[in-house]
Amino acid sequence: MNRRAVEPYPGDPPVTEALVAEHGLNQEEYRRIREILGREPTFSELGIFSALWSEHCSYKHSKEVLRQFPTSGPRVILGPGENAGVLRIGQGWAVAFKIESHNHPSAVEPYQGAATGVGGILRDVFAMGARPVALLNSLRFGPLGEARNRYLLAGVVRGIGDYGNCVGVPTVGGEVDFGASYTANPLVNAMCVGLLREESLMRAVATGEGNLLVVLGSRTGRDGIHGAAFASETLGEASEARRPQVQVGDPFTEKLLLEACLELIGSGAVVAIQDMGAAGLTSSSAEMAARGGMGVELDTSLVPTREPGMTPYEILLSESQERMLLVVQPDALPRVREIAAKWELEATPIGKLTSDGWYRVRHGERLVVEIPARRLIEDCPIYQPEARESEETRRRRSLTPPQSAVDPQAALLRLLDVPGIASKRWVYEQYDSTVRAATVIGPGADAAVVRVPDTEIGLALCTDGNSRYVLLDPYEGGKAAVAEAARNVACVGATPIGITNCLNFGSPERPEIFFQFREACRGIADACRALEIPVTGGNVSFYNESPAGAVDPTPVIGMVGLLENVELAVRSWFANPDDAIILLGDCRGHLGGSAFWAHILETVGGCPPSVDLTAERSLILLLVELSRRKLLTSAHDLSDGGLGVALAECCIGSPYQERGMGARVDLTHLQGALDASALLYAEEPGRVILSAPAANQEAILKLAAERGVAARVIGTVGSEDGLLEVRLKDGDFVLPVSRLRDIYFAAIPRRMGVGVMAEGVP
Repeated sequence: MNRRAVEPYPGDPPVTEALVAEHGLNQEEYRRIREILGREPTFSELGIFSALWSEHCSYKHSKEVLRQFPTSGPRVILGPGENAGVLRIGQGWAVAFKIESHNHPSAVEPYQGAATGVGGILRDVFAMGARPVALLNSLRFGPLGEARNRYLLAGVVRGIGDYGNCVGVPTVGGEVDFGASYTANPLVNAMCVGLLREESLMRAVATGEGNLLVVLGSRTGRDGIHGAAFASETLGEASEARRPQVQVGDPFTEKLLLEACLELIGSGAVVAIQDMGAAGLTSSSAEMAARGGMGVELDTSLVPTREPGMTPYEILLSESQERMLLVVQPDALPRVREIAAKWELEATPIGKLTSDGWYRVRHGERLVVEIPARRLIEDCPIYQPEARESEETRRRRSLTPPQSAVDPQAALLRLLDVPGIASKRWVYEQYDSTVRAATVIGPGADAAVVRVPDTEIGLALCTDGNSRYVLLDPYEGGKAAVAEAARNVACVGATPIGITNCLNFGSPERPEIFFQFREACRGIADACRALEIPVTGGNVSFYNESPAGAVDPTPVIGMVGLLENVELAVRSWFANPDDAIILLGDCRGHLGGSAFWAHILETVGGCPPSVDLTAERSLILLLVELSRRKLLTSAHDLSDGGLGVALAECCIGSPYQERGMGARVDLTHLQGALDASALLYAEEPGRVILSAPAANQEAILKLAAERGVAARVIGTVGSEDGLLEVRLKDGDFVLPVSRLRDIYFAAIPRRMGVGVMAEGVP
């Protein structure tokens, strides 16, 4: 074709050093851009490079570290690099799943920030041809004593609930924690899980010269422009001015888009689909083309807009929600438009694929962008920052808490009142967890369980992370996050089969932060290899900082487990009087990094416990076998708060029942030289509390011995709404379960002020 000169669009500002810096590009990156183009970029080209070379899109500080994750395995159909990972689960079914962050938008506009985070992750999953069947989340906020934090929590929860409820996808699980470092920078991580037939898998790989690029869904507006760049910078006092860069969601259009995309994929009328998420039209078109080795020619004047006078720059970088980009063969366009119209959506051709390797954008007759397509995606500089552990971390690990007598009964009551440990019922009651009628175990358990349609197969799902452990020892903390998630799905009887991760850290340009990131990823990778669990994808969220400093390092693991028979799912709570209570795993009294130190002794320090991955694997295999043999009434992982809190939670029972169960527990034979606090509140990994009919007790102990897992009978389940009776060497304590329930379920509502919790602050 005849090459035409690239021209700035009328009214575009000149590209200056100040404008380059405003776009988050450093001088070396700008030099490389000029070298790629052989000239100065236009304003639109600068915006494109800024978006695709942002940390959020390019992974320029993390790509090398992420390569160590194991990503293959016999169940892996599709690993990292596409909209979502996909695993086969049997009988022709596959599961697609992914987790992503929407932290910065939620910090400045919590309702829309959280809602559009849910919308984006839904689109990532149904773009694969999978019907979303479950949503989960992982949330972090500052202490609820501060009005701003209450406002953020209320807005985020309402945004998640409203969007998921309107689309009709159940929110079945997740986690919520609190800490001072999240005060100005909450973390909002959303996970979606979908089901598809293996033969229905859709890829985001653009192929076929002359095939059309078609926009499907909502019209493009000015909301969300620079959203990817915003996600790649530190929050500061000026962040409130970023509200226009927070997208606005419409869940009713999302529902129509979901149904239209699934019908289009089923019809065979489309070659590829990608969500127009971060960086909007720019990323979806460039990334799909790069995967297929194609060039692109777009005409932004053809893109349906909802605001007059939008420029090519605005159209390319808008992150307006509920939009997909399709690759369609020309003769299939009428069918695509017919299906779109059925769902009351527009399907508009805006360009085509080329074979010449260029990424071109016109606005009418004016050529405003011309970039070598491969270099746009592949030539972003990759950084290997300095990594150095901070002296502050070493100091924290060396800490010992003040020596003071602690009443173990009073400590238990205080721990149950800590918002990060207490029931999150106030949160998940705002979500619909049962829509579509596939939920077998909902929020509040170790893991949620959903049924695969027309089969006996179940999926166990959870999200987990412990920022205290990662703060004190990133490597062990990374291992612990994977191990805890695997234990949680194994507690319901499922075999862990895959993870997605959301890695939330401060600025990678600071050596101490990059050290945290690198070591946490090393721990995650080692745990996944040892447990034979592939990583199918995820998200890195850097620059979670404010003027007060970085958030505590918070890698979150989204785990999927497989139940061959959903009827074998095990609950987390005591249910039958006179059942035996059995503790799996050893008690060593390791309190470093524990919730007891943090909340009772007000010391975040010490060495967190190390994770024995061989022992974890044996425990997981044992739990799955016990479920298959129908030997258990309940199984509950020991995590925050250790044995004491886990026993209380087993007695407190399901949030959906009016009464819990009592228990009589004798720990004198376990205690040895440990004091009561170390015995009750240590947090060694690899431990689970079981309850089972007394007739099954010997079979359980025998199987545990065969697996090399320590197992001891420590008591019996008591009467309904009875007493938790704990016998210790240095004194017993007895607490009414009704009192435990009152504290546990009231902790968050009391701090939020039920009835005024949504008012917040402006």
